[in-house]
Amino acid sequence: MAPDAEAARDTDWDGVRLHIVTGKGGTGKTTVAAALALALAGECRRVLLAEVEGRQGISQSFDVPPLALTETRIAHAAHGGEVFGLAVDPKAALLEYLQMYYKLGRAGGVLEKFGAIDFATTIAPGVRDVLLTGKVYEAVRRRRDHRAKGPGAAPAYDAVVVDAPPTGRVVRFLNVNHEVADLARVGPIRSQANSITAMLKSPQTAVHLVTLLEEMPVQETVDTIAELRSVGMPIGGVIINQVREEILTLDVLEAASRNAISRADVAADLTRIHLRATDAVLDGLLTEARDHAERVALERDKAKVIEGLGRPTYRLPSLSEGVDANGIREMAETLIAQGMA
Repeated sequence: MAPDAEAARDTDWDGVRLHIVTGKGGTGKTTVAAALALALAGECRRVLLAEVEGRQGISQSFDVPPLALTETRIAHAAHGGEVFGLAVDPKAALLEYLQMYYKLGRAGGVLEKFGAIDFATTIAPGVRDVLLTGKVYEAVRRRRDHRAKGPGAAPAYDAVVVDAPPTGRVVRFLNVNHEVADLARVGPIRSQANSITAMLKSPQTAVHLVTLLEEMPVQETVDTIAELRSVGMPIGGVIINQVREEILTLDVLEAASRNAISRADVAADLTRIHLRATDAVLDGLLTEARDHAERVALERDKAKVIEGLGRPTYRLPSLSEGVDANGIREMAETLIAQGMA
């Protein structure tokens, strides 16, 4: 990273190196995580974008081959930045953990052959989430020069972004190491669990929530923030995704909501632009106006709820062309402009 790159960045999240992105299913949390990673990678920065649910949503967002179990560069950012992608696999993470802490070497392969690895990662309660968060922890702490130690050693990544489980499961996912530490009284398991919990609850971590201006996503955002507070997790910003433009003025919206728009006025406007004002066209336009007014009223109400949460809020527009690699870049630029990265 260029010497003055960090000083030149004016963001809401200075000091945060681990950005965890969650949201109700369908809110676009994966595309927002991808956009945030690209935004953070500006100014010659290296960013790791990791997914933990095995859905390969990140590869689809960037239109690249499915992510491997090793970190692979998936995008170039502005001014020499790079985004690397990783699909965190619990089986590979467990084998790595056994080698790192117990020096099992080939014995780990024997355990896998007899099905012990599959048992631990699919059946044993909580183990899967411990392994996934453990791999994220390792990526945050890793140094570019593995021999370098101490606070001055350059990190392998300037930031790590995690496409986390949805809001309904994310608090248990993030807090699982605290539960494990309570069960494992001594030894490397307890020590590792305590270290991961300390990192997740430190100022270098932020849990961002993605929502839509709709009833269920907003309510889940409110509930999840309360849950995160209850377990001491650091709450980040709220990203309102797919914000649609208000196409009518305030007075027209108010009239439309009361069914008070004159058919004669609409017919006159259509005639003025040389369109035929049939009864079917007029009825359709008036219905659309009323529905639009109702939607805007609902969205404004939900926006007030989000405002009341007291968290930094960012708004991403609905992309008419859909979300592809170019759309991700457009979203990243919007996040930068609003101060998130």
